[in-house]
Amino acid sequence: MTVSLDARIPSAPARHPSALATVGVVITTFDHAHFLPESLASVHRQSRPCDAVVVVDDGSRDDPAAAVAEFPEARLIRQENRGLAAARNRGLAALDTTYVVFLDADDRLAPHAIERGLACFDRAPAAGFVYGGHLYIDGEGSELGGRYEPPGDEPYLKLLRGNFIAMHGTVMYRRERLLEAGGFDETLRRCEDYDLYLRMAQRFPIAGYADLVAEYRLHGANMSADYPAMLRSALAVHARYAPAPADTRARAAWRDGRRGWRRVYAEEMAAARYRDRQRGGSLLRSLPALLDTARARPSLAWHEASRGVRHRIARLLPARLGERILPPADRRPPVGRVRFGDLRRVMPISPDFGFDRGLPVDRYYIEKFLGRHASEIAGRVLEIGDDSYTRRFGGARVTRADVLHVHAGNPRATFVGDLTEASVLPENAFDCIVLTQTLHLIYDVRLAIERLRGALAPGGALLVTAPGISAIDRGEWGRTWYWSFTAVSIRRLFGEAFGDRAVMLEEYGNVLSATAFLQGLAVEELSREDLEPLDHAYPVILGVRARKEAS
Repeated sequence: MTVSLDARIPSAPARHPSALATVGVVITTFDHAHFLPESLASVHRQSRPCDAVVVVDDGSRDDPAAAVAEFPEARLIRQENRGLAAARNRGLAALDTTYVVFLDADDRLAPHAIERGLACFDRAPAAGFVYGGHLYIDGEGSELGGRYEPPGDEPYLKLLRGNFIAMHGTVMYRRERLLEAGGFDETLRRCEDYDLYLRMAQRFPIAGYADLVAEYRLHGANMSADYPAMLRSALAVHARYAPAPADTRARAAWRDGRRGWRRVYAEEMAAARYRDRQRGGSLLRSLPALLDTARARPSLAWHEASRGVRHRIARLLPARLGERILPPADRRPPVGRVRFGDLRRVMPISPDFGFDRGLPVDRYYIEKFLGRHASEIAGRVLEIGDDSYTRRFGGARVTRADVLHVHAGNPRATFVGDLTEASVLPENAFDCIVLTQTLHLIYDVRLAIERLRGALAPGGALLVTAPGISAIDRGEWGRTWYWSFTAVSIRRLFGEAFGDRAVMLEEYGNVLSATAFLQGLAVEELSREDLEPLDHAYPVILGVRARKEAS
């Protein structure tokens, strides 16, 4: 799956209690004065200005005061070096705002970060904190890719499995609840944010939203780059939350987390060792990293060491014999030697998209998309056909669920008619519209999108999924199956209606999942490793989140 970087600065609603709230930003710095101007500038340019900015200098040897002086709204607090947790608590104590965001001096906020965080709190007012997605950037600010993972139905159990939030700068806390939870634990030099997430998730709901609202700078001197120390800290924090043996579900999640933390950092250490060897580093110099990997995950260390031995042997042998010992990772079978097996057939394994075998592949991706944007399904929601996704992903956030059906006779339909007809839907009525696998059945796609935009309330969100690579329905829908879409076509269609910056585009699929879907195989016949990789050339499903401008 990929997230369009246009998602960083969408138009957003300002329609609920957030109008009365105040927001403070705490920026912590330790020897990062050279990055601080960019961090402060990102706070200064927020579409919804923050109400207070505090910079806490945690005993730096450089001079952050010069950077802070360029931003009159910012206040500088100095302290002896006491660690990140203590610096954040010092900044927190200096604020009396409703909400607070913490930003490291080497990171940046996207222009709509404050606005989008407040909008999420409007949809989830009981939350202790909300968070968005983030973009990785290098030391010079070049983009390296985005990340967002939704909290799911049981955020605490999911946190026991790992830190899915990943970047602290994406988090907006309700300040009173942060204080109630005890703030940051100053005995921790690392992973103090993960400890706080777990502590707060035990007490309060949390909510997420997919907008990329912060930029995490990877520059080589990050604290998180000390992988052995990070692993020790993550496991120590994680151990604090070991569930009682009688709580079998939590215990299983916690055990998954122990394995997950070791796997993650073992892979990071192995990758670091590989990068060092690629730069000409000696085998002897890479031994400490190999030993760290062995302590974290012995099987991976053995694989890395044996792979190195095999490489050396293969280089000493003739090419063909060497390939037998170490086949290339991307080796393709010769012409005429491809094994088709069960796929050598001119009729699909299932002619019904896989419904008769389990969950169809496209449904897996549709539900993944809706899960990522679940916090948007709130207030008055319209869905096409029935309200099953509204109820499943919106839950208690939904105050009214409406259904549009093209044909009369559906007892659950509150609106009946063709979406392209002007009088079918009321104007400015819905906080969210869920339109899954419908757009391709409408000939005048542009008009349909305009009607949907008109039906959204100011600041409302339209969640759309549409087919990329797909079989055509053999039943009634085949007679009106007009289109399949590409990323280029669907971005242009929605960009013309909503504006490019209001559109978030996501793609799901690869050649294996597309082949499986065309054959009618079900998700139960595939693995996560089969489904999750994205190849832009083989999109099974395209997802769009488009937001109507606020009035």
